[in-house]
Amino acid sequence: MAATDKEVETTGFLGWIDRRFPLTSTWKTHVSEYYAPKNFNFWYFFGSLALLVLVNQIVTGIFLTMNYKPDATLAFASVEYIMREVPWGWLIRYMHSTGASMFFVVVYLHMFRGLLYGSYRKPRELVWIFGCAIFLCLMAEAFFGYLLPWGQMSFWGAQVIVNLFSAIPFIGPDLSLWIRGDYVVSDVTLNRFFAFHVVAIPLVLIGLVVAHLVALHEVGSNNPDGIEIKAKKDEKGIPLDGIPFHPYYSVHDFMGVCVFLFIFAAIIFFAPEMGGYFLEANNFVPANSLQTPNEIAPVWYFTAFYAMLRATTDPFKIVLMIVVALLGVLALLRARGKWRFGLPVLALLLVVFMALTESKFWGVVVMGTAVVSLFFLPWLDRSPVKSIRYRPLFHKVFYGVFVFAFLVLGYLGTKPPSPASTLIAQICALIYFGFFLGMPFWTTRGRFKQPPDRVRFKPH
Repeated sequence: MAATDKEVETTGFLGWIDRRFPLTSTWKTHVSEYYAPKNFNFWYFFGSLALLVLVNQIVTGIFLTMNYKPDATLAFASVEYIMREVPWGWLIRYMHSTGASMFFVVVYLHMFRGLLYGSYRKPRELVWIFGCAIFLCLMAEAFFGYLLPWGQMSFWGAQVIVNLFSAIPFIGPDLSLWIRGDYVVSDVTLNRFFAFHVVAIPLVLIGLVVAHLVALHEVGSNNPDGIEIKAKKDEKGIPLDGIPFHPYYSVHDFMGVCVFLFIFAAIIFFAPEMGGYFLEANNFVPANSLQTPNEIAPVWYFTAFYAMLRATTDPFKIVLMIVVALLGVLALLRARGKWRFGLPVLALLLVVFMALTESKFWGVVVMGTAVVSLFFLPWLDRSPVKSIRYRPLFHKVFYGVFVFAFLVLGYLGTKPPSPASTLIAQICALIYFGFFLGMPFWTTRGRFKQPPDRVRFKPH
C-alpha cells in the first residue's frame, strides 16, 4: 500500500530515532507545520525573546553556581571572586543580572501585546493563565535570587519583604518565620532562598513555559486583527491566512533576536548597573545587620507594586472600604439569583474585617491583588471584538491611562515617600484597579468597528 504524504517514514539515523521517539512529528507539529497568522508585527518578537532570555538565565546561572558559596560568611566574597578572579566571571555575572531585568522588560511588553490584541480571550484563556503564572514565578525567582549576593540592599530588601507577611492576621508571624527559617534573615535564609532560586522555582517555571507553548499551539496564535485563522482553511486543511512558523517566523524572530542582543550587549559592556536600577550601589557593600541603608527599595520591576503597598495608609484604607461598600450596593442592584444578597453580605463582612485589621496587611493584599487581577482578564473583558484596532477611541484612552498610571507607580516606587508622592500613588492605584473592576461595563460601551473577514496583511 502506498503511504500518504503524512505517513512517509524517514530513513537512516533520523528514521531510527523516529521509530523510537517522535522527533520529526514534534518538529512538524510545533515548528515547520505550525501555521501562524501572516500579519504578525514587531509586538510578536517578545515571546521568542522571553524564551531566549530564559535560556540565558539558566545557562549563566549554572556557571555562577560553580563558584558561588551559599554561606552568609562567604556569599559576598564569592560574588567578588567571580567578578575579579574567575576568567570572564564578570561577564557571566553581568549577563545574569542584566538578563533578570531584560526578562521583565520582555515579559511586560509581551503581556502588554496580549492586552492590546485580546490574546487572553476565548479560546486562549489557558494560554493567558499559564502566562500569568509564569509572571508570578518570575517574581518569586527574582525575589529569591535578590538575596544571594548578600549585599546591603539584598539583605535589607529581603528583610522588609519577608516582614510584610507578618502583617497577615493569625498566621503572619509564623509564616514569616517559616519563610526566613530563623527569627532574622540569616545563613539559614540564604540557603533556603538559594535552594528555591536554583532548583524549585526553575523547575516550576520550565513546566509552565512548556504548558504555555503547548496550550498556544493547541488553539493557535492570536494576531493584531483578533481573527481566528483556523475558521477559513483550504482543501488541505491549511489556514488561508496562515504561514508555517519555520522558516518564515524563525527568520523573522532571528532579526528581533539580533536587535535584542545588540541592546543587551550594549547594556552589559557600557551600563550594567543602569544608573542603579539594575544593580544598586548598596549591593556592592557587604550585608550588615547593624546598619540600615538610608533608602530601601526593591529592583525596578517590583516598584509599581511596592508603590501600591506603600500607598496603603489608614486614610487610603478608608477609601478602599468605601469602594468595597459601593461594589456591594452595585451587586445588590444588578445581581440576580443566589448572588443577589450573597455578594452584598460578603462586601459588608469585608468592610468590617478591614476596619478591624491594620493598613499594613491591606497593603500586602493590594499588592497581591494587583498581580492576581491579571488572571481574571478573560472574564472581565466583555468587548465584542478582541483587538484594540476595532474598539472605540475611549477604550484606547483607557488603555493609555492604565499604562501611564502603572509607569508612574513604577517611578514613585523608586523614590523616598512624601505626602505628594503618596497621594499620586493612591490615585494611580485606584486607576489601576478601576481599569479591571470597570471592565465588565466600559468594554461593552461605544461603537465598534467591524473586523474584516480575513486578516489584513501587506507584504514587506
